[in-house]
Amino acid sequence: MAGQVGTFVAHIGSQQLDLPVTLLSEDLAVALLITADLDLDVLSRAASELAAKLSETPIDIVVTAATMGIPLAIEVTKSLGLNKYLVLHKTPKTYLQDALCEEVKSITTNKIQTLRLDAARIKDVQNKSVAFIDDVISTGQSAAAALRLLRKAGANISAIGTLATENGSYKEILGHDAVLIKALGSLPIFKPTKAPEEQVKEWEPIYE
Repeated sequence: MAGQVGTFVAHIGSQQLDLPVTLLSEDLAVALLITADLDLDVLSRAASELAAKLSETPIDIVVTAATMGIPLAIEVTKSLGLNKYLVLHKTPKTYLQDALCEEVKSITTNKIQTLRLDAARIKDVQNKSVAFIDDVISTGQSAAAALRLLRKAGANISAIGTLATENGSYKEILGHDAVLIKALGSLPIFKPTKAPEEQVKEWEPIYE
């Protein structure tokens, strides 16, 4: 049940973005903030502003999960003055046969996926201060799985960076790790309502 049902004006740091509100089901819609759809100057500016928030704590390396977080992670890495970042993969590769793994399910997928940390890259996060970057933190499931995987590898999580948090359900999933989040904005989820006169379904933004 895909389809756009409206638009939402989001404030992401110092920037204002018009986002499509898209159905996930008959009773749920979300404002889609997709890094691959952002102009490079918009992404670069957002990454610079997010890096400024993240720099309040020591960071040795930036880590993200494939795929939507990758463009943001690259720009944040550059803004932090670092030269190396790491991607947790979701598709099996021949070189990932010995990878550390963790299962994950996100709000935009209908099946369980597996996050993989290349065994050859464990040394890059072990005993290091890590900033995990996600494009949007919604339920918190993806971020929580990534943090579990990184801690298996011996990483110290310094911060969680994101363009926006969505609703407030992530707080329960992330628990005490929720305080590590540095976000540039917040997005609602959308629930249907009906206008009494027209009996037409409308979509109400809900932040909590």
